[in-house]
Amino acid sequence: MRHALLLGSLLLTTATAAVAAPSGPVNITTTVLAETRAEAANGTTQVRLVPVRRVVPGDHVVYQIKVTNSGAKPASGVVIANPVPAGMQYAGPAANSPAPEVSVDGKSFGQLASLRIATADGRARPATAADVRVVRWRLAQPVPAGGAQQVAFRALLK
Repeated sequence: MRHALLLGSLLLTTATAAVAAPSGPVNITTTVLAETRAEAANGTTQVRLVPVRRVVPGDHVVYQIKVTNSGAKPASGVVIANPVPAGMQYAGPAANSPAPEVSVDGKSFGQLASLRIATADGRARPATAADVRVVRWRLAQPVPAGGAQQVAFRALLK
């Protein structure tokens, strides 16, 4: 069974979307967490993820996207595409998450280093994180029946 899922953009809220599949529902839950930094007793800096209460320009947030399969069969070929919300800048994959493919136009996807942006003078320049508009994962493993998989990306509030 193949599923193509598109998540709506979120700025700083938590949302749940559900997609019904022929063999059972595949549910998508997106949680937005703020990165906080605190000095540990040993002098290192610890990064923690906390529920978003207030963020200001320059703060980082993490979008955690969880795919849950409550169906009776594995869901294979799952693709998750998530727009980078307005006012946010893509800042890379989150810790313990596979790197997504990215897009600057919502149509062509690849690794950031392979993407180019057309300039006004007809030339092209390398794309930067600020140019990324959509992140996408093609889950390598089926989501097992009764199971879940999670991916995540970091973003910076402009």
